[in-house]
Amino acid sequence: MPELSIILAGLSDAFTITNLFFVFLGVLLGQFVGAVPGIGPVMAMAIAIPFTFGLDALVAIGFLMGVNKGGLVGGAIPAILMNTPGTPDAAATALDGYPLAKQGRPLKATKMALYSSVTGDTFSDIVLITVSAPMAILALKMGPVEVLGLIILAFCVISGLIGNSITKGIIAAALGMLAATVGTDPQHATPRFYFGYFEIYDGLPLAAVAIGMLAISEILRRMAENTGVMRKGIEVCDTGNPADQRISWPEYWSCRFTLVRGTIIGTILGALPGIGSTAAAFMSYAGARQASKHPETFGKGNIQGIAASESANSAVMGANLIPLLTLGIPGSVGAALIISAFMIHGIQPGPLMFEKQGQLIYGLFGAMVMANVLNLIVGQVGMRFWIKVVSAPESVIFPSAILLCFVGVSLASGGISGIVIMLIFAVLGLVMNALGFSVVIFIIAFFLGPRLEESLSQTLALLNGNPWALLNYPIALALVVLAAVVLFSTQRKRGR
Repeated sequence: MPELSIILAGLSDAFTITNLFFVFLGVLLGQFVGAVPGIGPVMAMAIAIPFTFGLDALVAIGFLMGVNKGGLVGGAIPAILMNTPGTPDAAATALDGYPLAKQGRPLKATKMALYSSVTGDTFSDIVLITVSAPMAILALKMGPVEVLGLIILAFCVISGLIGNSITKGIIAAALGMLAATVGTDPQHATPRFYFGYFEIYDGLPLAAVAIGMLAISEILRRMAENTGVMRKGIEVCDTGNPADQRISWPEYWSCRFTLVRGTIIGTILGALPGIGSTAAAFMSYAGARQASKHPETFGKGNIQGIAASESANSAVMGANLIPLLTLGIPGSVGAALIISAFMIHGIQPGPLMFEKQGQLIYGLFGAMVMANVLNLIVGQVGMRFWIKVVSAPESVIFPSAILLCFVGVSLASGGISGIVIMLIFAVLGLVMNALGFSVVIFIIAFFLGPRLEESLSQTLALLNGNPWALLNYPIALALVVLAAVVLFSTQRKRGR
């Protein structure tokens, strides 16, 4: 534990005019790139890292943190206003955010997303600051068997999103798992289903698949419904009731259990490398729906759904830095970019960082707290601005969104091949939606597929074909039992 003088020196380094300006700039840029479909904070961070070389280490890392945090808030804006998630982890937010916006309450939906995001992010940062080392040790003890149990639990929890048709839900999950097998086998490094196209030798890019199925397919569907009459990109109805344009304290307080559940899920999954904020958002959403006394209201504009999704995916942000700072292990793509930024400035993340770079670490903690406050302030002003922007005519909004999706996917996935994949999955998304299959389940299965396959193969090797050997892994056994309980309770509720 660093001395108090080092902690105070780090905090004083954080709260300077220069650092404040760059964190503010990062938050502003992050909300912008998150709000634009097809561009995300990870891409903006990747582009910005070379430009931070001439900055002080704390200023550079604080700027990148601002981009990441702002992107989490910004990604919810197009998800709510256009049903077109700016980032994959905002897809769960669209399930209730978009119906609420169509009811003439877009500000209520976007403000709930903002408050939930800042709440989850702040809680995660507090955990990072106070108990980072113990949680990193716990995460390090999660081996392949425990990770497999956690993924099985995730699938069982998310099964609550399948809806009335279990058969269609299983088919959607199977298709997602099939798409996840494209590329190199993680166990034996043999190619599968790439049909001679070496562009997909490493697998289908998540950005192309997610944006194609969630964004492009929705835009194409709405363009197909165009009757030739000039309409706004979104029809924002003014109900005339001021309560429909804000979140009151009783409304926020009514979501307290949902927020706590979401932040805990996001913090735990964020501390485990490779799980990610997308899985956390959907797990939290499914948990909130199962715990609700009125689950039928979810998907129809329930603010509890927005709170569940945004609190979880934002809580992953701070928790991702737990294994990074204490073990040198990145928990996500964004955390990996942060590591590369540390390396550019000659700093090696790892167990000795608290001892050798204590002042920098606590300066970074101060910058993260500053970014949360600025995220709230910038978001309060930006929500009204984005609603006005997206209210432009469809002839402007939709082509612009498609163009930005093309540019974003091209940059993120290596050119024309990513665009082709995006269009293929956009068509698949249109067909699945028309036939009543869950695109959400497909995306979840595709996202967790490689991790499930890798953990399963490693688990089978460790157990050596003996199921009784699972008794030697009490954490994994507890997770499997909990998954069975969740699955049973879900099927029981669906039967009722």
